[in-house]
Amino acid sequence: QVQLQESGPGLVKPSQTLSLTCTVSGGSITTNYYYWNWIRQPPGKGLEWIGNIAYIGSTYYSPSLKSRTSISRDTSKNQFTLQLSSVTPEDTAVYYCARAGYYSDSAYATYDYWGQGTQVTVSS
Repeated sequence: QVQLQESGPGLVKPSQTLSLTCTVSGGSITTNYYYWNWIRQPPGKGLEWIGNIAYIGSTYYSPSLKSRTSISRDTSKNQFTLQLSSVTPEDTAVYYCARAGYYSDSAYATYDYWGQGTQVTVSS
């Protein structure tokens, strides 16, 4: 059974960098042909796909967030990390990590495993 767990600060100040880690257990992030995704849901809104990192380490980002987003991984810890820079209150959301068996840039693709989500609030 694959499990994903998000971790990181719940409160970030405006203009700072949001950093979240997804720790994966029960399966390797280098296993063919999985994509490891970050998705968020602002309050009262739908899901938004942020980006992903593929099993081979290549990364893909939402065009609307690309200039502020970086996704990386630590294969020795079986973790992947999201960094979102220059945050504003509009980045307040529940952030999820999720696994897909194929590439997609949609938050409504088929994700077979999700983390429980972590609330991040951007406020001074």
